[in-house]
Amino acid sequence: MNEKHIMTVEDAYLAHVYQKFPVTIIRGRGAIVYDVNGKKYIDCMSGYGVSLVGHCHPKIVEAIERQAETLITCHGSFYNDKRAELLEKLVKIAPKGLDKVFLCNSGAESVECALKIAVKYTGRSKIISMIRGFHGKTLGALSATWNPKYKKSFASLIPKNFIFVPFGNLERAEKAIDDETAAVIVEPIQGEGGIHVPPPDYLKGLREICDRHGAVLIFDEVQTGFGRTGRMWALEHWNVSPDIMCIAKAMGGGLPIGATIAEAEIMNSLKVGEHSSTFGGNPLACAAASATIDIVLEENLPERACRLGGYFKGLLEEMVEKFRVLREARGLGLMLGLESRISIYEVLMRTLSEGLLLLYSGRNVIRFLPPLVIEKGHLEIAADILSRIFAEEDERVTYTSRKP
Repeated sequence: MNEKHIMTVEDAYLAHVYQKFPVTIIRGRGAIVYDVNGKKYIDCMSGYGVSLVGHCHPKIVEAIERQAETLITCHGSFYNDKRAELLEKLVKIAPKGLDKVFLCNSGAESVECALKIAVKYTGRSKIISMIRGFHGKTLGALSATWNPKYKKSFASLIPKNFIFVPFGNLERAEKAIDDETAAVIVEPIQGEGGIHVPPPDYLKGLREICDRHGAVLIFDEVQTGFGRTGRMWALEHWNVSPDIMCIAKAMGGGLPIGATIAEAEIMNSLKVGEHSSTFGGNPLACAAASATIDIVLEENLPERACRLGGYFKGLLEEMVEKFRVLREARGLGLMLGLESRISIYEVLMRTLSEGLLLLYSGRNVIRFLPPLVIEKGHLEIAADILSRIFAEEDERVTYTSRKP
């Protein structure tokens, strides 16, 4: 198929729910992808953080091929070797005390399960979530998501028991959390909301407040997990463990898989039939996820994210000092944000034309979620492209402001 035909077919038949970039990606390896015309791109979005170990990592490809020839699907009502292998590896790397797993297919599904567990375990219904927080677009996850633009068309379906408080503000959290609270759900670092890192004592403070009121603390590590922030889990930066953790995105090396991991006592509050998934824990996705964990550990990708992320953040901070159109660089590891004083839409279109794929968080924040296998040279190229573009934007905005 040529590019025009591919785009015509997708525009005609695919639901118009994605903001499309005018590029047709057909091939990838590591941190590089290619479009249908053979043009090369440095991928700093990696499918919203999915390709953490890189596109088509040889060990992922091998695991998928081997499993596809053996057994592709096996419902959870049967036992399976690949599922058992993944569960052992997950529990081994999970925060201490989280030792019971529900396997699903996405981050939103992992959040849905977490919310149901919390309500079932506590017998309560009040949920505390964060302003700027994002947890998915299925109804439960959507209810915990803050941005009104995602919810306004579905207000009649969204329950009223979700309360939103400012991220990073313990005083407001203290006022909202009480003996009627089932759970507090929070991203250790907010992703969709603009790459916001919490104050040093914030997560520990939430832990203490939840313990005091018997509320369940849920960490959404869907975007931050598997080494993205320079640690296996972002929570390790603050040495705080939740009662429930939600993971997905990078977990399958590119295949759809997610998990909800909880303390056994809490997870066991769910009884047979109260929550399940037809495709959850299928052998193909489990084989890919098991290989992904091996790669993260064997290649020490959290340390690589810490080292390269620190270097790249330094380059972004130099830009902030240099260009008035930029406001701040923030984040940890290779989960970084660059906040601008202008809309970044045209910037993203220009980087695209120069062979650089970037992601947005709202109108004015560029989000960087590259594969952790990305080369230092790729990050330097990305910084050079951005520096040239923002130099021109700086001059344009300055020139416009001088006009009478």
